[in-house]
Amino acid sequence: MIKKASLGLLILAVSTSCVSKKIYNDLETKYSDLKKENRSIADENADLKTAKNQLELDRDKLTKDLASTKDDLAKQKADLAAEQKKYKVLQDSYNALEKNSNDALEKNMNKNRDLLAELEAKSKKLAEEQARLDKTASRLNELEAMIAAKEAAMRKLKETLSKALNGFEGKGLTVEQKNGKVYVSMENKLLFNSGSWAVGSEGRKAVVELGKVLGDNPDLSVLIEGHTDDDPYAGSGPIANNWDLSTKRATAIVAILSENDKINKQKLTAAGRSEFSPLASNATPEGKAKNRRIEIILTPRLDEIADMLNSIN
Repeated sequence: MIKKASLGLLILAVSTSCVSKKIYNDLETKYSDLKKENRSIADENADLKTAKNQLELDRDKLTKDLASTKDDLAKQKADLAAEQKKYKVLQDSYNALEKNSNDALEKNMNKNRDLLAELEAKSKKLAEEQARLDKTASRLNELEAMIAAKEAAMRKLKETLSKALNGFEGKGLTVEQKNGKVYVSMENKLLFNSGSWAVGSEGRKAVVELGKVLGDNPDLSVLIEGHTDDDPYAGSGPIANNWDLSTKRATAIVAILSENDKINKQKLTAAGRSEFSPLASNATPEGKAKNRRIEIILTPRLDEIADMLNSIN
């Protein structure tokens, strides 16, 4: 994304200088390729969101399956008790038959041996099923504990961010936890002048404070989304439209965060959403103001949960 900003400035410089048409066309081609790359990254991010939602659906299904399995186990235990009762009756009968004649006794003994063998086989099968269910229940408990730990960690992160950014309350900054993620939203009035992607001094302070918290949590995936209202971009220069503006604003935030050496740069993603993900109606000035924003979405590591789900399945 930073490359795109640099290329945009280079195109502006080239467009105002006396250069060959070939160089200008080459630069325009590179710029178009970078725009395609940005769209690809946004699509990949949407796929990751879909994968996360699918993981949550799988977790809910496993929870329901566990409840059903527990019900089955209770029924099987009841069946085992009934079979054991039959076993006792048969055992008593066997003891009584021993008092009868040798021929009748031998016949009944053979029959009872078959019944006893059948009951023992059933008992063994039930014991094996019990062991399997106990193992599955244990893994599900581990999964639930892991998910709960992730939720607790995100709650703590939200509290830490709220404290770190407390000085910017009332200036268009909010911190919210939902869907297992933490969302930091900054309205443009805190960050940018109209039509600009240069971060102001007050907004830079907020981003730096945010970066300090992210530096202490290097495993978080950090998605920075730029959003605009639906007013067409009316400025001049390298910006073509609201897509460009929202993307440049997102990369401007990434540039500030990247100054912090503790932040894992591989976890940073910048995306432009233009006017297509509004928070409020664009029919009012207040709604437009809310829609012009930067959203920073913090997601915990999910590979451990995915591995646990695969082991259960």
